[in-house]
Amino acid sequence: MKTDNDFSKAKRAKNVPHLTKLREQAGPKTRITIMLDSDVIEEYRRRAAAAGTGYQTEINRALREYLKPHEVPLTEERLRQVLREELQAV
Repeated sequence: MKTDNDFSKAKRAKNVPHLTKLREQAGPKTRITIMLDSDVIEEYRRRAAAAGTGYQTEINRALREYLKPHEVPLTEERLRQVLREELQAV
């Protein structure tokens, strides 16, 4: 492995204009590290190639679709229930 790299003149990512622009375009996203099975990654890479997107975009889309039917609308009754539970816990 090469060990004589000189990074004394390197810039931080926040000081590189095109990286700053990409970060702003990303919007409210959070960078994470996640371990997934290789076959799952390969399937999403295949789907991404067919859709003309990135595999991470396809995984995000699948997670978002999964969450849709599980969303609980915040009704007045649900809000009252949550408040009762929280007040009892105090």
